[in-house]
Amino acid sequence: MSTDRLVVVDYGAGNLRSVAKALVSLGYDPLVTNEPKDVQDAAAVILPGVGAAGQIMGALRSQGLDEAVVDYIASGRPFLGVCMGMQVLFERSEEDGGQECLGVLRGSVRRLPAGVKVPHMGWNNVSQRMAHPVWEDIADESYFYFVHSYAVDPGEPSVAAGVTDYAGMFTSAVARDNLFGTQFHPEKSGRCGLRVYRNFVEWASKSSPR
Repeated sequence: MSTDRLVVVDYGAGNLRSVAKALVSLGYDPLVTNEPKDVQDAAAVILPGVGAAGQIMGALRSQGLDEAVVDYIASGRPFLGVCMGMQVLFERSEEDGGQECLGVLRGSVRRLPAGVKVPHMGWNNVSQRMAHPVWEDIADESYFYFVHSYAVDPGEPSVAAGVTDYAGMFTSAVARDNLFGTQFHPEKSGRCGLRVYRNFVEWASKSSPR
């Protein structure tokens, strides 16, 4: 896969530069873009995200990136959603009074339960629930860095690729076909986080070209 076809979607996400910097540190040259056409032509796409569901969905829709992302995923090419970039793949979020999201995956995004400190911020371990190329050479129960107040509640439990205990289990990674998503931030998660990005790009490189 030519690295100019590794696309990081730019809709104003706060962690955008950190994601791009992590990829560059691994020797890749991602295209950071807000052009739907670049997303459509990509060989691999990363959708980063921090912030609130309403703000993010508004930004995606205003730039035509919502349809570009949905169409790209439907094409079968590798896609990685990070934090809010994973949450918006679901049908709806409770955040901001309720938001309709992209609907790629069945299920909702719900606020973390009462009685726990919100946001969930800091290092926590991830229990892997399936074998996947993105988990290659990452030990089960490895620690990753989290910052979030909401968590996904998949309508199909089989998509849970990882779970994390924070006063109860929540889904911290999802996978289905060509799609992988993480609630944690790989770009803030040291060696294991960088391995997630490397594994994703290597997985994409082994996929059939468009």
